Amino acid sequence: MEKLYIVIPAYNEQDTIEKVIDDWYPVVEKIGGESKLVIINDGSKDRTAEILERCGESHERLIGLTKENGGHGAAVLYGYRYALDHGAEYVFQTDSDGQTVSSEFWAFWKLRRDYDMVIGHRKKRQDGFSRIVVTKVLKITLLMLFRVNIPDANTPFRLMKADTLMRYLPLIPQDYNLSNVIISVIYKKRRLAVRYLPITFLQRQGGVNSINMKKIIRIGRQAWKDFRTINRVIAGSGSTEEKHDTKR
Repeated sequence: MEKLYIVIPAYNEQDTIEKVIDDWYPVVEKIGGESKLVIINDGSKDRTAEILERCGESHERLIGLTKENGGHGAAVLYGYRYALDHGAEYVFQTDSDGQTVSSEFWAFWKLRRDYDMVIGHRKKRQDGFSRIVVTKVLKITLLMLFRVNIPDANTPFRLMKADTLMRYLPLIPQDYNLSNVIISVIYKKRRLAVRYLPITFLQRQGGVNSINMKKIIRIGRQAWKDFRTINRVIAGSGSTEEKHDTKR
């Protein structure tokens, strides 16, 4: 029986976290075996940890992990490493703000054996103009720096084969903030099997939208610097892999 780990980072999501558990827990129940729902509490200051602990008492497949606050990307990486360390065969990631629809997971699951990653494409978004701008600017930035054209690199709705993820995860810095973006870039640069499917993307179901223009500019400047550094790492690893393949 196949082993799926659903990874969900959470920060100050006391208003939505229980509904998110109710939405996604039936997925790991249906798949069965040793599948788990893993929620990473990223140092929340509200009742997120308390709710996770309470829900864990009645949901045996729910694993609540708490770490110091490090941002969304760091929490995602923490969850990926936990899943891989515990023998996951497939890793699925989504977010805890209630913007994704769990029923759309099953179309992805049907394709799990055919692709290294099946990822959502947010064609009709309901999460605000600023977020749409960020996605469009990001697409242009990735094209300029990495020479890759990716429809939606940061979508929090992705199903990945664990063995492929394990191979490339070491290329990403420990607590990198845009970890899912870089994963999308690496998969594209390595010409891995990736499939995009359209998904629903709702308004936040609770909590606070932390994105504003000042923050967008600050993150953008840092991302440009980080992308240039990581681009050299990816290019270097590619040369090493080609030499290894030639020797074989």
